[in-house]
Amino acid sequence: MSAPKPGDELVFLPLGGSGEIGMNLNAYGYGPPDARKWIIVDIGVTFGREDTTPGIDLILPDPAYLEEERENIIAIVLTHAHEDHIGALGWLWPRLKVPVYATPFTAALVREKLREAGLLEKVPLTEIPLKGQVTLGPFKIDFVTLTHSIPEPNGLAIRTPLGLIWHTGDWKIDPDPLIGETTDEAKVRAMADEGVLAMVCDSTNVFVEGTAGSEAEVREKLTQVIKGCTGRVAVTAFASNVARVETALFAARAAGRTPCLVGRSMHRIYNAAKGVGMLQDAPQVIDEDEAGGLPPENVLFLCTGSQGEPRAALSRIARGEHRNVSLRAGDTVIFSSRVIPGNEQAIHDLQNTFVEKGVELITADDEHLIHVSGHPARDELKQMYQWARPRIAVPVHGEPRHIREHVKLAEALQVPETIAPKNGDLIRLAPGPVSVIDEVPSGRLYVDGNTIVETEDEAIRDRKRLAAEGAVNVAFALSAKNAIVAGPNVTVRGLTMADEEDFELALEDLERTAQAAFAKLNHADREDDDAIEGSVVRAVRKAAERLWKKRPLVDVTVLRL
Repeated sequence: MSAPKPGDELVFLPLGGSGEIGMNLNAYGYGPPDARKWIIVDIGVTFGREDTTPGIDLILPDPAYLEEERENIIAIVLTHAHEDHIGALGWLWPRLKVPVYATPFTAALVREKLREAGLLEKVPLTEIPLKGQVTLGPFKIDFVTLTHSIPEPNGLAIRTPLGLIWHTGDWKIDPDPLIGETTDEAKVRAMADEGVLAMVCDSTNVFVEGTAGSEAEVREKLTQVIKGCTGRVAVTAFASNVARVETALFAARAAGRTPCLVGRSMHRIYNAAKGVGMLQDAPQVIDEDEAGGLPPENVLFLCTGSQGEPRAALSRIARGEHRNVSLRAGDTVIFSSRVIPGNEQAIHDLQNTFVEKGVELITADDEHLIHVSGHPARDELKQMYQWARPRIAVPVHGEPRHIREHVKLAEALQVPETIAPKNGDLIRLAPGPVSVIDEVPSGRLYVDGNTIVETEDEAIRDRKRLAAEGAVNVAFALSAKNAIVAGPNVTVRGLTMADEEDFELALEDLERTAQAAFAKLNHADREDDDAIEGSVVRAVRKAAERLWKKRPLVDVTVLRL
């Protein structure tokens, strides 16, 4: 490694994942402030919610700052294949157009994403072997084996002329992960002996005491639970947790059941895992149409939809809308997953639908250890700090409360320097003490159908307003002399009253209000559709607020004859 030059700096820039759990996008820069070279670590998504972002499925980190630095970006490096780490690649790569590096399983899933986006032949994707190395400009990167809830989770040992950064990615310390190797403790300890400048570390479970638990424990418990079930059994879990998928397959065999995969992502992950040599000893799965011919006690469905996603397989089964799979009284649904914050109501609604059908539910609780987290609890965090001995603690992958608590933990462990980053903070790691030296543009982009839009896009604002306040449409026709010859006709959406007669009177009130607003316009304004619309909108919205205590979206249609 060459010596640093005068003016060189090593900086860290989170643009996603610092202040929230999900949507990870981190960048490291090296060099003088006016000529830094950059690498990007992970490029993920988070998911929309109908109550806050109606009609939005995916939310992306805004890469505007990095777009301006595109000529200085060397590569995108991916730690693992969870959506909050790779999901934005197909959407944002056209804005960055830099090579991508990933280990085999992650690369397999990335290829599928790029194929769907029509980018497979355009993106330079380099597959790095497990425990491999790559040199990207001033960054020499070692891929370090960790354990998580997906195959091939990697931490990154990033060496620069100004010091070694230990970027953990997502991790836990699982003594028996079932698929893949255990955490490479020796490698982390060797890095500590070399000297770790900064550890950029997962904060998800910083409030959880003890350890996260092992996949081996889940296999034992889930097998016991499935053996005790009668009727059909459906297990739902995160498809990306291949060890959990394998557990469900083995548990099915132990209980004399034939497994059937249900849901697109379950098939996609299963095929990717098989393609890189995993699941070789697992029982063969059957198609949905074959499963229908088996006795109920001889089938197990492994389904997507553990978070209550309305279009996922399990929700369609609950609603009776799935073409091949149905569940009824006496059958069992097993939720081998955690509740992601924000999904509570969707999951409860899904579970209640099954209960109303007489379907038995088994969830991950103290009685049934059928799920463990993929993120480090406090004892594991303490262990990692003891192994790595960093000079600087940089907590990421957490909401502000997680990051602040992680800072307190690091300080209690006598880490010399700490910092609590938020998205957009440009943090100098070296030389000198760690500090925020600038704040760059950061934010979110929405995927609306097949289009990326800004968070303040007019359509998004209107959609939120429609959901919360309702809508009113006013339509009338004007003669050549600007006289009303038909209307105003008023229709409303999303507004109602307990009494139908009162509702009709309210519509008449709005029609009179619209007519009065038009009558007040002078001759010139009646020639101008924009002037008509402005006057009528203001008057009708004020009247609607009086009638419903809401401020609906008001649309005016003028037909000139």
